Formats: sequence, C-alpha cells, structure tokens
Amino acid sequence: MKNIAVSLLFFFTLIQLRAEEGMIIPSLIKAFESDMQAFGMKLTAEDLYAVNQSSIKDAIIHFGGGCTAEIVSKQGLIFTNHHCGLGQIQFHSSLQNDYLKNGFWAKNLAEELPNAGLTATRIVRIDDVTARVLEGTQGITSLKDFKDKVAANIKAITAEEKSKSGYDAEIKAFDMGNSYYMMVKETFRDVRLVGAPPAFIGKFGGDTDNWVWPRHTGDFAIFRIYASKDNKPAAYSKDNVPYKPLHSLPLNLKNRKEGEFTMVYGFPGVTEQHVTSAYLEYIMNRERPASILMRQKSLEVIDAGMRASDEIRIKYASKQARISNAYKKWIGQIDGLRRLDALQKKKDFEAEFNRRADANADLRHKYKGVVEELNSSFKVYEEFNMAYAMIVEYVFYGPEFLRLARTVNTFVTNYPKYVENKELDVKKEELVKAIQLHFKDFDANVDRGIFMNTSPVFRKHVGSNFLPLGMQKSNDMKLDNAIYGKSMLVNEKKLIQFVQKFNAKSEKALMKDPGYLLFVDIWDVLQSQVLPNLEIYNAQKDMHYKIFLEGKLKMFPEKNHWADANSTLRITYGKLEGSYPEDGKKYRHFTTISGIVQKYYSGNPDFELNERFLELYKNKNYGSYAQDGELWVCFSGSNHTTGGNSGSPALNAEGHLIGINFDRTWESTMSDYLFDASRCRNIMVDVRYVLWVIDVYAGAGHLLNEMELVR
Repeated sequence: MKNIAVSLLFFFTLIQLRAEEGMIIPSLIKAFESDMQAFGMKLTAEDLYAVNQSSIKDAIIHFGGGCTAEIVSKQGLIFTNHHCGLGQIQFHSSLQNDYLKNGFWAKNLAEELPNAGLTATRIVRIDDVTARVLEGTQGITSLKDFKDKVAANIKAITAEEKSKSGYDAEIKAFDMGNSYYMMVKETFRDVRLVGAPPAFIGKFGGDTDNWVWPRHTGDFAIFRIYASKDNKPAAYSKDNVPYKPLHSLPLNLKNRKEGEFTMVYGFPGVTEQHVTSAYLEYIMNRERPASILMRQKSLEVIDAGMRASDEIRIKYASKQARISNAYKKWIGQIDGLRRLDALQKKKDFEAEFNRRADANADLRHKYKGVVEELNSSFKVYEEFNMAYAMIVEYVFYGPEFLRLARTVNTFVTNYPKYVENKELDVKKEELVKAIQLHFKDFDANVDRGIFMNTSPVFRKHVGSNFLPLGMQKSNDMKLDNAIYGKSMLVNEKKLIQFVQKFNAKSEKALMKDPGYLLFVDIWDVLQSQVLPNLEIYNAQKDMHYKIFLEGKLKMFPEKNHWADANSTLRITYGKLEGSYPEDGKKYRHFTTISGIVQKYYSGNPDFELNERFLELYKNKNYGSYAQDGELWVCFSGSNHTTGGNSGSPALNAEGHLIGINFDRTWESTMSDYLFDASRCRNIMVDVRYVLWVIDVYAGAGHLLNEMELVR
C-alpha cells in the first residue's frame, strides 16, 4: 500500500509541472490533456498515446538504441539527425564514393543501402507493473535478496509477455525504484540509408557551432524501415519490403509564429536531477574537468589528422563527432551550473529537506539523515568513482588499440567454452571480421598521437592507487615505442594470422604483446579494485536514493516532480520561443539561410558552402518552402530535452511535423542536473529547410511524393 501511495502522489504532483520542464511518460498523458490544450494543443490524449488504435506514438522510433526517429510516409520512410546516422553514412563512404562530403540520395528502393546491426524500435504499449515487480518483497531486509526477488519478478513478467503477445518487453525502474514500467516493443532489424545531405549542410558549423545559438545546421538524414512481406520485423533480406506503419506524421509547411505550441516526442537518454551536493561538486570540480581534458587531447590529434588527409577525415568522421559532442557539452554544462549557483541550491534544498523531516516524528524516523548518508557514502567511494570514469575515458574514448584488445580478450576468455561447444571456427571468423572492421577506420599514426596525448592526463587523474602495473614500470615514451613498434593490436595482418592459428598455447604468446599487456593491467585494476567497491557503493546509493526521492515526493508536494530520463519514450511540451540567456543578450526564435551565407564569409572552415548552394541563395530559389520571403533553417523552443532526443520530431498543435530536434543551446546543457525555464531552449531544424534541401538542392523530390505535406 505504501508503494501505491507513493505512485499516486507522484502521479498527482506531475500534474503541477510547468509546461517547459519535465519528460512525461506517454501512458500518463491523460493527466496533462487539459493543461496541454490550454497551452494550445488541438489533440486529445488518445491522439498522442493509444493502445487499441493507432496514435502518434506509433510513428516514434527508437533509432539504433541511442537516438530518435519519426515515420514520415506510409512506406516506412523515417527522418532522424545526420549525426545519428553518421556512423552508417561514414561506413558506406570511401574516397571513390565520399557520401560524407557530397551527400547520398537513393533514386529508388534498389539503391537504398543496408546497415548491419542498425535497429528501429516501435513501442507497442507502456504498462505500470510496479505492484507485480515488487510482489513478494515486503519484509525482505537483505538488499541482495530484495534485488534478486525483483530481478526474478521482472524475468517472469517479461517472459509471460513474450509468450502471450510475441512482443519483446523491457522493464525499467523509475523514480529511483519507487515505480516500474514495462515497455512492450517490436524491433525492426532491416533499416536502410535513403538520403543524407553533404557534410557542409548536415554538419554546418561543425564544432564551432555545436551547442550554440544561433544555429544553421541541416542536421537530418533519411532511412527506411523494411519488414517481411507480412509486415513483421525480419533480418535483412532482398525479399523484404518497405514497412507499412500504423501511423505516419504529416509534414507542415505553413507559417510558424513565436509562442505557438510545440511538443517533442522521443527517447531522452539520461538526466540526474536528484543527485546530492557531494556528487554534484565532484562532477563540477573533478570528473568533468578531467574528462574534458582527456577528450581535448584526443581531439587535438584527430582534428589535425582530418585536416591533413581526406582518407583520415573519412575514417575518423564518426569517431570525432562522438568524442567532440560530449566534450563541448560538458564545458557548457559546468559553466551553466556555476552561473545558476547549482551547488548552493542543492545544499539549500538538502537543508530544507532535513528541516521538514525533523518537523514530524514519523517523517523524522524515515527521512532524517538520508541526505547525509548519500553525501558521506559518496565521499568514501569518490576515488573509486573517479578511477572508473578515467578508465572508461581512456579505454573507450582514448587510443583505439585498447578497445580492440578488449574484443580479443573476450575471445581469449571464452576460448575453452568455444572449444567445448565446437564453435571455435565460427568464433574465429567472427573475430577476424571484427578486426577487419576495426582496421577499416584505423590509422596507427593518429592512434599513436592519441596515446601520447591522453596517457599523461590519465596517469594524473586515475589516482596512484589505480595506476596500471605497466604504467608504473614504464614511462609513456617506452610504452609508445613498444606498443606501436611491436604490438599485433596495431598490425591487422599479424593479428588476423594470430587469431586464425590460435590454440590452447597461444595465450602465453599473447601475454608478451605490449599492447595487450597494458589492457590486461588496466582491466585487472577495474575488475579487482574498482568495480567491487562500486558495487558496494551503488547498492547503498540505490537504497538511500529510493528513500530520498520518496521523501521529496511526500514532503514537497508544491514542487515539480517528474521521472528522470532513462531512454524510454517521453513527451515534453512548450512553445516556439527565443530567450534572454544573460544580461543584454536576446536570442531570436529562428534563423534563416541568410545566416548560413553570413557565416560562410567569415572564412571559418566549419562554415564551408559549395557553388550550387550559393547560387540557389543568390537567386532566392526557395521553392515553396519560404516564409515571408525567408527560408527558415532552425528554430528554438522551451521543450525539455537531453541526449537521446536527437532526431525527435518537433510537433505543432495538430500533431504535424514542423522540425527535427537535434541540440540544446549552450546555456541549456546544465538541464540534465538543473532545469531553468528562462534559459533552457532546445534547437530544431525546420522541416521546410529539410524539404528544400531534398527537393531543390539535391533534386530528390521523388521522396516527397510519398509524404503527406500540409500547406
């Protein structure tokens, strides 16, 4: 009953949310219907989310598990961001077919390009399964036993759903474990590249403009979902046909106006609004600055290599974007948190939390002291958190031979099982393919530069207690000479030959490889020292945060409460509007093609254009996509978004597509921790500019024939 009461309290307090803040679970949208309609929406809750009939939710796609896309035709055509599809565009690019630089437009279905491993997931329905997940946990005092029971319940519930409906299901904790929701979904595994603008459009502004307003980036790409002939998810096959969706979004070409209703429907990744002051202080003053420096050192090498060589530019385009995006975001995030005095706000709230808890004997017994437990526990385990963060940065975003070593290590670890199951030859073949894929986009000189640039930063910030043995025994120069002079991990031919001949005695030879040895040393520190302690810390943290959030919901009914983003489907609504981010500065709510050309004449290489684009601008050849003689490129809104919302549809009051979300303003990047409605703005590329690029610039107007255009 206590958990039901907390859930009802959470549900009630959600209703009090300001329109600009929060990420609403679609199955709860009925509670917001009247408020959204008062805000300007002309739809019903059932138009947005319905289970027994088609609704807008059926056009919202989880793209590749990390971005959002939207269905825009009855033939399974989807829009997402250029940066979300960059990996696929890069994979298909070469010096002969430079789709990154020149763009790609399939003239027909036969020319659409398949993408191994790319998925598109539709949410069938969302169920509140809190009571079922927590069934049988009452009275359990052991945290391990509690988690085991919850895990067993989740496994049984999802298995039952699969058996009954045939759909996959995933259950996630919300509100720090105070509630649980099940996402029932179908995942399509044949998703093909249809079109992408050239980089000077899709990535216009590059790193210079990333997270910045005013913005002029045509950040879009086009894919298509394919299905079996009975319209079901299927692995890639030439026999597959375009998917026939339950719902597709009309594209609205009508004039926009400041203050009109906007809504973003997508899969936001992670927000951390409930962290306490000790953790936030660590993020602001330790972890983020060190991670920023690590990525800066990688980018110095990668950017120089990409400027010097088209071959390296193609190889590293996707990797550069992946590293750079968070790098610049974190810089703005720290700045925003400091400007808002976020740390002091946290401390003030914690003091008020304790004051309210202390004012009531029942509340005091449960909630007094939980903040101190969270803060003190974090301080005890802070060094382990820091070591973990630095190892992740070094292994997964630093020199690439370490990531390849991890792949090889997985094979070596499982070798006895592969032999026992008589699948060794298959696993060898899989590993060889992975190695070939790795070296397709690898340059040893670039990687060597990254190693020498990032290793000193890693040494400094990982902590002396967690420095890998190999780094204790050798300096970076000696390691560099050994690894890049002798290691198989930087030599494709040698590594493939080694794998093909691998047997029970081969591991001894591998343990003499300097690159593999360094990885093993780092991984040993992670597995033997860092993770066991973080497991203890996380168990304590989860227990205390659950109580802390329950206390917030109970003792602060006047505050805005919403479930943190966790890569599940959410709705956020606001207005098409600019902002006043700081004293004396005003941001207009839209940008135009004129701003693109103005930036081009600045001479910055991030603002390149070609002659065709300039000629179309000079002749004001905007087709039917202009508003009052101007071609809008991007617009901003007061919708609460985060990573994962990239590619999300921006919808108007009628549920028509008016833009594709792709970024936030520099002043908004702190919103993962603290939202400020007066400053936080999301950035969307106007769908009319998208259509202009497709139709007028690229001459791919045949794609528009399958879309519903509202004029």
